[in-house]
Amino acid sequence: MSEKSSSSGSDEDVEPESGQHVELGGVLSKWTNYIHGWQDRWVVLKNNTLSYYKSEDEREYGCRGSLCLSKAVITPHEFDECRFDISVNDSVWYLRAEDPEHRLQWIESIELHKAESGYGSETSLRRHGSMLSLTSAASALSATSTSSFKKGHRLREKLAEMETFRDILCRQVDTLQKYFDSCADVVSKDEFQRDRVEEDEEDFPTTARPDGEHNHNNNGSKEKLFPPASPKSTNGIDFKGEAITFKATTAGILSTLSHCIELMVKREDSWQKRVDKELEKRRRVEDAYKSAMNELKKKSHYGGPDYEEGPNSLINEDEFFDAVEAALDRQDKIEEQCQSEKVRIPRLTPVPPGDVYSTIGTHRFATKPHSHSSSLSSVELVSASDDIHRFSAKVEEMVQNHMTYSLQDMGGDANWQLVIEEGEMKVYRREVEENGIVLDPLKATHSVKGVTGHEVCHYFWDTAVRMDWETTIENFNVVETLSDNAVIVYQTHKRVWPASQRDVLYLSAIRKILATNENDPDTWLVCNFSVDHDNALPTNRCVRAKINVAMICQTLVSPPEGDKEISRDNILCKITYVANVNPGGWAPASVLRAVAKREYPKFLKRFTSYVQEKTAGKPILF
Repeated sequence: MSEKSSSSGSDEDVEPESGQHVELGGVLSKWTNYIHGWQDRWVVLKNNTLSYYKSEDEREYGCRGSLCLSKAVITPHEFDECRFDISVNDSVWYLRAEDPEHRLQWIESIELHKAESGYGSETSLRRHGSMLSLTSAASALSATSTSSFKKGHRLREKLAEMETFRDILCRQVDTLQKYFDSCADVVSKDEFQRDRVEEDEEDFPTTARPDGEHNHNNNGSKEKLFPPASPKSTNGIDFKGEAITFKATTAGILSTLSHCIELMVKREDSWQKRVDKELEKRRRVEDAYKSAMNELKKKSHYGGPDYEEGPNSLINEDEFFDAVEAALDRQDKIEEQCQSEKVRIPRLTPVPPGDVYSTIGTHRFATKPHSHSSSLSSVELVSASDDIHRFSAKVEEMVQNHMTYSLQDMGGDANWQLVIEEGEMKVYRREVEENGIVLDPLKATHSVKGVTGHEVCHYFWDTAVRMDWETTIENFNVVETLSDNAVIVYQTHKRVWPASQRDVLYLSAIRKILATNENDPDTWLVCNFSVDHDNALPTNRCVRAKINVAMICQTLVSPPEGDKEISRDNILCKITYVANVNPGGWAPASVLRAVAKREYPKFLKRFTSYVQEKTAGKPILF
């Protein structure tokens, strides 16, 4: 992981900032899809953008994807200490660091870039300013208020009346104001004249006024002889009439206002109902939108790591089972289409009743020379002394265990449950769980006519024909050849979503076990068991499963008539197949058991039919 810092420029309208943008680059595991799973990618954090490249060396070819972090939501995973998710709208990146410390460093750097981007911050608001003002807000409110009265014919009429009353009232107010101004002027003039008369009387107290401006009453006081100006004479205004009219106008306004209020109160209920109805519509639309977005998001990321198998998977057990069942059905259809293009031999012939078969170990026909050379002569009779390599001791231990325990009769063992019985084929299971992982041993017995144990084990062991009959394998390769009869094989199995893809690394050895009793048949055995190898280490792409599998076969021969040679009609192969598989990961127990119950019988039928087809018409190899 590398870091570089570059000074961040400041806006003209914003105060200079001393913050530094940190450029971060390093390797993170990114979830690609459900086929390829987690892949290492070179991720770069720069200029508020997270970009990724296939590798550091391929940066010059351009990034494979990028996210703007302005609106990004960073979510550390609840259970995985190395994982964190980054989502922008419907786009989600699932990322994993190599350890929790690196995850914390990435999250802190991303949050720092996001904060410095200015999205939704005070700096951003200062930079862009606000286009709203009190005037525009008041205008919008006024427009809204006015438009709310456009409904209702009677209300419009009353509002028109209010407009008329307003004009009349304004004119009356102007008239009364003129009257009041005139009255004020008259009073001012009268007081001025009175002051002048009093001043003259003080200067000439005995002088009689011939014009009789004042008269003396009985108590010696003086009365003004100038009559007061009549209000009506002032500009010809009838004050009393104007007052009555003013009163009538204001009464009309109050009455109309009362009527308007009454109308609005009456309409309030219907308006409230309309509002409630619209709110309900809006709520339903919002709920539908949220539901649709959740479904869309769920479908968009249904292949994400949260929907993988595991104890914290978002898929419940029923959905997991349905998904696996659907995937297996699709594989079956593909297989049927492939098989329909080939000419297949008839189904397995049931074994005739009665014990008419004897063992081939000491039968007189076993030593008869064959008229044709064997096509399987490359597989020699193998004993422990012929197969020496660094895993020889382990192979010998596995062979002895299978010969001791796998061939035991299960009739008296209550721990084994018979789960499938189809003709001569029987499948048994013993339920075992360890730390929540299903480890059920399986054991199947079968009888196939027309083939020998040597032939069955050869085709089961030979990697050259593996892909001809095994339909669950995606690819495989021989990692190391230990001897002519022992190889180490790495193979990946086809993924059955939502289960993770599995791979297996195992040693496969073929062995012939000579019978100790002349009345018992010889035994051919192929054992496959997991090993470790430096050239095939576990990866994040697949879950490494552990296996211990054995195909154990014995050949029984019925005497031919007269001196005829043994034909395939005279031979019968008894097969015992045992499998102990640790799936290496978590999956619902019911799903694993249902899949095993469904797939093991199909596997045995498919494989034995293939062996019958390949050996038909060819010399018998005992």
